[in-house]
Amino acid sequence: MKKSVYSLVLMDDVIKAVDKQAYRLGTSRSNLINQILAEHLSCVTPEMRMREIFEQVAELVSSSFRVQEQRSPSLMTVRTALEYKYRPTINYKVELERAPAEYLGTLRVNIRTQSAALIDMFHSFFAYRAKLENAYLSRLGVDSYSCEIGEGSFSRKLINTRILSEEQVGAAIGEYIKDLDRAVKTYFAAPTEFGDNAPLLEKNYRALLEKYII
Repeated sequence: MKKSVYSLVLMDDVIKAVDKQAYRLGTSRSNLINQILAEHLSCVTPEMRMREIFEQVAELVSSSFRVQEQRSPSLMTVRTALEYKYRPTINYKVELERAPAEYLGTLRVNIRTQSAALIDMFHSFFAYRAKLENAYLSRLGVDSYSCEIGEGSFSRKLINTRILSEEQVGAAIGEYIKDLDRAVKTYFAAPTEFGDNAPLLEKNYRALLEKYII
């Protein structure tokens, strides 16, 4: 949304209250005032759009993930633990674009562990998953799949089809995280038997794509 600079005359006490609230929320004075005015006048801001998306994500995943508090309106992190020795934690972080174009934002997944063997397993799974996702999206005519595998991390761009409402975008992201987490846990529970479980997991992913391309 386009922004311009305007001069306003406001009471000092109002500005002090705004600054205090802006600091608590991790935002700027101008951004908070913009949000307050937009909500009062029923205008939709990027923050309101992102909040609606994240509320839907939280509703879908809160029963099986821990939803972390975020200071930024564009970020949301949920985490879960693997049923594996030492119960390592996996974080799923969604960062939304304020003005989405080709992509809605980015999903980043990372595993908290010092085990080299566990990190190798993590890399092996996501190499498989990235290949799977790219293949199925390509069949649907989507050629903008973009991902990266790092040291104990995986990130991918969330595709913007431009046809989903904010509520549907939240549902798509939430369902994708749940499907991805189910596949991760299936792999770590029995990596040597994963070949037997893969067809069912692929079927689940295809079913997700029938509802949402994300």
